Amino acid sequence: MENILEVRNLKKSFGGIHAVRDVSFDIRKGEVLALVGPNGSGKSTCVNLISGMYTLDSGTITFMGKDITKEKMEKRVELGIGRTFQTPKPFTNLSVYDSVFTIALKYNKTFDQAAEKTIQILEKTDLIKNIDMKSGKLPIEKRKWLDLARVLAIEPKLIMFDEVMAGLNPTELEGSLDLIKQINEEGVSVLFIEHVMRAVMEIADRIIVLDEGQLLAEGLPEEVMSNPAVINAYIGGRTENAKD
Repeated sequence: MENILEVRNLKKSFGGIHAVRDVSFDIRKGEVLALVGPNGSGKSTCVNLISGMYTLDSGTITFMGKDITKEKMEKRVELGIGRTFQTPKPFTNLSVYDSVFTIALKYNKTFDQAAEKTIQILEKTDLIKNIDMKSGKLPIEKRKWLDLARVLAIEPKLIMFDEVMAGLNPTELEGSLDLIKQINEEGVSVLFIEHVMRAVMEIADRIIVLDEGQLLAEGLPEEVMSNPAVINAYIGGRTENAKD
């Protein structure tokens, strides 16, 4: 299967702390790849490097065959790389509709097309009932899906979900998994960072594990999660110094 993303020998330090150390992995077109590891293992740092929020100390990032290592974040978004955040920060005074519509305008030729696209996205993310609500009034689980709705407006080819399941009740979790599966089935590749292992095991095609900023294991979910080194990393009670 062809790769949509290839990262090679990523390195990033903050002061004297090595957050990511020589990490390499691929994401295949159409797959769900879970990126897991203890707190502080470097997961979110990897996402920030791929999205362009952080600059690499060294290494390369290739997306759809194009070297994007030195591209700005805005260019990576235009190419189809989207990401959600652990703690969404919406534009609190914009309505739910306007929060998505303002982005859809950039990726559609007319106002009518942008409006139609916005409604489709709000229906898909179950935000249509909140269409006129100020974004700052949404509960946390709805803020997470507004975060996703805004990503969908860029017509992404790859979405990186950063702990989107945290704080959800069982019903919300099931609904969230169903939505991610639907998006993936529509052809969007997924990088899934998550501590809720039930969700990881249900949705991931493959898993890669980081520990202390380094790649610890990768493979099929059942193989990886039965790996003694992975079990030790999760259960051994290690305190990490690297940034997550």
